Amino acid sequence: MYKILEKTQFSEKVFKFRIEAPEMAKHAHAGQFLMVRANEVGERVPFTFADWNAQEGWVEFIFMVIGKTTRLLSSYEAGDVLQDVTGPLGMPTEMGKGRYAVIGGGVGLAIAYPVARSLAAAGNEVHAIMGARTKGLLLLEDQFREILDDEHVHITTDDGSYGEQGVVTAPLERLLQAGAIDQVFCVGPVPMMKFSTLTAQKYNTPITASLNPIMVDGTGMCGCCRVEIGGETKFACVDGPDFDATKVNWDDLRMRQASYLTEEGQSLKAYEEATCACHR
Repeated sequence: MYKILEKTQFSEKVFKFRIEAPEMAKHAHAGQFLMVRANEVGERVPFTFADWNAQEGWVEFIFMVIGKTTRLLSSYEAGDVLQDVTGPLGMPTEMGKGRYAVIGGGVGLAIAYPVARSLAAAGNEVHAIMGARTKGLLLLEDQFREILDDEHVHITTDDGSYGEQGVVTAPLERLLQAGAIDQVFCVGPVPMMKFSTLTAQKYNTPITASLNPIMVDGTGMCGCCRVEIGGETKFACVDGPDFDATKVNWDDLRMRQASYLTEEGQSLKAYEEATCACHR
């Protein structure tokens, strides 16, 4: 059992859990993830480490309420326990030397932050490009500003409610045109990563993407998280989640992500109906 030490609500549907996991915290690295099972009958779902503290013995992950399991998790409070938490899983993000743009979109900012922090701590110049649909969904701005100068933090919102109106490719292209960066890391919705990749390719700039395909066990046994990289099949849970973004088959990834939308909707509806019935 893993105790929830803190629960933070960023918006109506976005939450952060800090959980007690001393051994996991000792071995976590930027880019890795964990698998969570809320209760004994729950499904396993992957979340990337948003933060951790080896001395205090905790790890954090951020999630958005989308389906049944994330709706269930949102009902948990500090002091409650999660049935299973397994990690760290996956390969850590490679920390090279250079001038980086780290792009995070939506909940992907939870992954982008520890990557940006680790790159900056290693002495690299880092620009953070933060994207969200609206101001209320922008995550971890204060944390990014603690590790980076203000001129290295670029914010975009789709509706223009905060920062620059538009998408993350606009500040990315400006940085590339100015010759201010020579490597890119991106994580977030598939369309955002795809178009960030196309933008970087225009300037022959290497770009890495952290992929988030559907996962079941997180250890390479089920094959559910397979992705096509340079025409070869890879498993995101053990070969990734980071890959050369220029080699990703984005259309295949997008279709795989949508494979169970109908079933996910049915599961959520059944859970909500059962929950309402219990409160009558």
